[in-house]
Amino acid sequence: MLLLFLAGAILTAVAAYMLSRGFSARDEPTMTEAFVARQLRHMAVPGAARRVTNPVAFTPAILSEATAHFADHCAICHGNDGSGNTVIGKGSYPKPPDMRLADTQKLSDGELYYIIRNGVRFTGMPAFGAANAGSQDDDSWKLVQFIRHLPKMTDEELARMKDMNPKSPADLKEEDEIRQFLEGNANQPSGEAHEHH
Repeated sequence: MLLLFLAGAILTAVAAYMLSRGFSARDEPTMTEAFVARQLRHMAVPGAARRVTNPVAFTPAILSEATAHFADHCAICHGNDGSGNTVIGKGSYPKPPDMRLADTQKLSDGELYYIIRNGVRFTGMPAFGAANAGSQDDDSWKLVQFIRHLPKMTDEELARMKDMNPKSPADLKEEDEIRQFLEGNANQPSGEAHEHH
């Protein structure tokens, strides 16, 4: 009975604390929230999936393909460097992890693959790849190789990735205005494109 009372008191205190803070996505997770989230992520990956090894060998060609894929599909939230330091990443709750750091790098290849392919509930991480559990998704395995490379990224690689990131209509308009100006076919670029978010 005492244990039940203590559990109820703890839950009440946590609920009161959360209600006093609100539920803004701008807040940084508390140490307790971060710990619980990591434990839940770990428990969400089946043991058999954790033990799976990457069938895609690391080669420069695979890294190049995975880099382009990451820049085009993942960097909007995770950043080209995997830091999560993007507009969307900063506005998410929980924030995307800095994938260069040990909390991500110590995950097994199977865990990373499972997270990419199946997503993480109650976060901004969607599921990618085929829904058929029996099929292998080589693109996700290639992304695992890219994630392993993140701590070793060079400035040159990051600069190349920037050119691979998707462009907004405003970015495309600005590039077209600059191109036309340089070709002598238009007036000086208006600068309106610089006013977008």
